[in-house]
Formats: sequence, C-alpha cells, structure tokens
Amino acid sequence: MKHKKHFFNTLFILVAIFLGVEIAGFYMASRNGSGDATQSLNGKARGERLDELKARRTVLRERLEGLAPQAVYIVIDTARNTLYVRNNKAVIRAAVASSGSGNVLMEPNGLRKWVFDTPRGEYMIESKRHHPVWIKPDWAFIEEGKAIPKNAEDRLEDGVLGDYALGFGNGYFIHGTLYTRLLGRNVTHGCVRLADDDLKAVYTAVDIGTKLYMY
Repeated sequence: MKHKKHFFNTLFILVAIFLGVEIAGFYMASRNGSGDATQSLNGKARGERLDELKARRTVLRERLEGLAPQAVYIVIDTARNTLYVRNNKAVIRAAVASSGSGNVLMEPNGLRKWVFDTPRGEYMIESKRHHPVWIKPDWAFIEEGKAIPKNAEDRLEDGVLGDYALGFGNGYFIHGTLYTRLLGRNVTHGCVRLADDDLKAVYTAVDIGTKLYMY
C-alpha cells in the first residue's frame, strides 16, 4: 500500500511538471508566432486551450497539496543539500546539510561492495538518540585500511555523530558532524549531516513517526 501511494505521488508530480512545461511551451509558441500551436489555432482557440491547461494544473496542485502531511514533516533535497522541517505548508526550519557522496567501496577480496548514496523516497523517523554512539560498520574499517574487529566493543566510537541522531531505517541517520566546513556538499556515506544548532532544532521539532521525504 505504501509503495502504491508513493507511485501515485510521483505520478502526480510528473504530470504537474509536464503540464507546467506544456503551458510554458504553448505560451512561448503563441508569443513567437511560430510552432504547431500558432499555426493550427486561432487567437480565441489558443486562449481557451491555455485556460484549460491552467485549470488542469490548478486541479493537480490541489490534489498534490492534499497528499502532504497535515502535521510536521521533513523534506531533504539531496541535490541542493538542504533540509526543511515543514508544518503543513509552512517552513519552520531550513538547514544546510550534507548527503551521500555516491562513492563506491569494494572489499579487498571483492565479495562485497558499498555505494554511499542517501536513499530517496518516503521514510519516517524511527528512533531519536541523545549523545549517540557510532557502531562502526565493516566498511568503515575497510575504508581506513584496518582489520575488521571481532569484539563488538571495538566498534564503538563516541563523539563523532554530534549530540543527537535521528534514525530513519537501515542504519541511516540524521546526525551532527565534526566537519562543518563540508556542509552543503555530497560527502557522506549515506547519512544526512547537520550543524549543531540545526540538528538540535530538528531533533526538538520532530517525533518518532514523523514523515521524512528525500529526493
């Protein structure tokens, strides 16, 4: 059901974009006095067609707005590395972020491969942690050229995730960073990094179950 809803959400967005492009192209063709639209339609028909396209776009916009959560939710633009906390239509926090680099790491024996992308789609906040401790995965040791430890205690690393972390599944978190100079860039292993003040604001604003949309 969730995947079906996500499919229709994406479909509506694509149709809305198409209609916007169609209106823009129709308008430019009409102004330039060239193109199929100008050649085949007289002035009155062009006006009626443009009104029809605008009406269709309005209907789609209303339907899209109706799909948005009527509460606090998070939107992350991984291309522009920007995070928004929204309450219905209002933006209550905008923050510079860092997201996945897209780099690929191969295990020396060739058995495993990791792609460091931030996932796209619809998620939700599954956990909130204060003073989180990073449990280093295998790839972190391989990347550093170190042997993978056998003891779980050797994987624990404190102080690298900031004061807060919000998990959204599969080991991905919104968390802090020691490298604030890199915010705004695609440099992470898939998690989303924020500056301390922004991280605290997001942590305070959202609850477990809060919707998260990433694209």
